[in-house]
Formats: sequence, structure tokens, C-alpha cells
Amino acid sequence: MRFGALGGRELHDLFELRQNVFVVEQACAYADIDGHDLEAWHLSGRDPGQRLLAYARLLGPGTRFAEPSIGRVVTHPLARRCGLGRALMGRALLECERHYPGHPIRISAQTYLTAFYGELGFAPAGESYDEDGIPHQDMIRG
Repeated sequence: MRFGALGGRELHDLFELRQNVFVVEQACAYADIDGHDLEAWHLSGRDPGQRLLAYARLLGPGTRFAEPSIGRVVTHPLARRCGLGRALMGRALLECERHYPGHPIRISAQTYLTAFYGELGFAPAGESYDEDGIPHQDMIRG
């Protein structure tokens, strides 16, 4: 879904989940609202009560990287280790192929998740680096 199609509650929920995990849980003060949300495709997964459990955004080629990218991938703490993150990434990969067919896909992964992303076909690209005090690794698929 594009940014303009998101309702007020949806926007609140996605910013709340991202803030609670990336800023509070990971103790990382950074500018989450970076201007890219306005041009991104937003993917989300909710429980039957409509609580946001998983979220990711897709950015087109030339937005953050030369390639299309998947970022801000997050799972609610109550929904971890049940396959929801893998399902979300599967959907994100399908949506990238639909919107940007034939393009490789780049991610900026927290290094502790490189094996997870490797299982999804991503391979390290370049050296690892520090981003806002957290070790990251660029990875590419395709």
C-alpha cells in the first residue's frame, strides 16, 4: 500500500511498532522518519484483533540504493519465532518482483540476521559497517 492510502490508525501503528523495536528495544536513537516513507510501498501483517505484528517497506531503485530495497523489517515482540518474519519477507520479495521485475534486491541487514536473510537468497555485499551504533551488512539477492 502506498503512503497516501494509509489511514491515520495504520500510520500510527507502523510508527509505533518501528519506534518500540528500533528505538526503545534496541536502545538506538536515530531518525526513523527519513522521508522515504512517502514514496515507499508499505507491507503489514495484523492479528485478528487488528494489532500490527509485522511490517516492512519497499523502496524503488534509486531511492536509497541503486537497486530496489526492503527495509524497516520488524516483527512485534509477541509474534517472534513463529514464522511471521519469514512470511513477511516472502511477501516483500514477491512484491518487489511485481513492482520491479528483473531487478536485484538490496537490504541493509543487522549482522545478527545475515544467516536468516541468507536462507532467503541474500548474499553479503561489501564489508560490514556500523549504522547508528548497530553492526550492519549490505546484502543483495538476484
